[in-house]
Amino acid sequence: MGLFDKHDGTPEPLARGLWHDRIGTLATRSVQTLAIVAVAALIVFALTQLSLVMIPVVIALILASAIYPLMRWMRSKGLPSILATWIALVSILVVLGGIGWLIVWAVRSQWDDLVDSASKGFGQLQDWLGTLPFDIDEKQIEDAKQTAVDFLTSSQFGSGALAGVSATASFLTGLVLMIVVLFFFLKDGPRLWEFLLRPFTGAAYDRAKRIGGKTVDTLGGYVRGTATIAAVDALGIGIGLAIIGVPLALPLSVIVFLTAFIPIVGATAAGILAALVALVANGPVAALIVVGVVVLVNQLEGNFLQPVVMARSLKLHALVVLLALTAGTILGGIVGAVLAVPIAAVAWGIVGVWNGPDQPAEPMRQKRPESV
Repeated sequence: MGLFDKHDGTPEPLARGLWHDRIGTLATRSVQTLAIVAVAALIVFALTQLSLVMIPVVIALILASAIYPLMRWMRSKGLPSILATWIALVSILVVLGGIGWLIVWAVRSQWDDLVDSASKGFGQLQDWLGTLPFDIDEKQIEDAKQTAVDFLTSSQFGSGALAGVSATASFLTGLVLMIVVLFFFLKDGPRLWEFLLRPFTGAAYDRAKRIGGKTVDTLGGYVRGTATIAAVDALGIGIGLAIIGVPLALPLSVIVFLTAFIPIVGATAAGILAALVALVANGPVAALIVVGVVVLVNQLEGNFLQPVVMARSLKLHALVVLLALTAGTILGGIVGAVLAVPIAAVAWGIVGVWNGPDQPAEPMRQKRPESV
């Protein structure tokens, strides 16, 4: 058999035939998979390196999607686009600025009470340490204090403070960029999307239009739904903290509202913080009551409110949410944790409209009854 012979006797290059058997097909698919993974890794790397640009743009897109129904309503009433944009932008800035001012004002007004409670709590902690079966003398406590003082006055802490100044500068830069990008998204969002779709025609153009619409609907629904749930959580836990008499109840309620935008772990972290404040200021019984209030509010939210509010905007399994949170936290820290779930929801929404308004991509269509 020659180099150009097939098994049936007709000539064909042997090298070509090697790529058409099962091993050759597997090798081809492996090379294609590696290429896709390499491109995805390159995109992720580029996004992490350009986080100062990408994160403000993504946040601006999410906020613009959330407020898009208001923009559409104002334009339908005959308001000029520029006037509607300024009204929407100022409304967003007033709400966000009001939340920040509320936290600062509440902390400043109750800071002295919290410091006094913390001092008393530290004294109680020292007394409790004296009742333990093993000895912890005053010298060990003083050594721990001195270690903390030495760290605060060390060059390592100084470099960390300088890093904090740099992070603050980056935050302010990103904030300004986000506001500018948000303005143009609100004013010219549909026009910008049409500009990006110029290379597409026919079925590809229709698919891109569906993807754009689905992205806006998913992001807007996610933000509005999460904000509703976060407000209910903050109200319920805040009322509980106020009844118990926990100091800083108002800023803690605002923190509950903000952390609710991190699914699964956000409300838990805020509840732990509230319980710690109650433990220091009001004692262990109050802390246990706060834990009970947090658990009760979270159960009511998870079992009754969230399925109704988030049913349309977030159709992701809890395991997918957890994995997205983990990946987002590793890649982008707290900001990555906040953005990971809506981005994952958008990706799944795009798959759902890939071949039509209600036609998912062929590989993801249900092809048989699936057991529950």
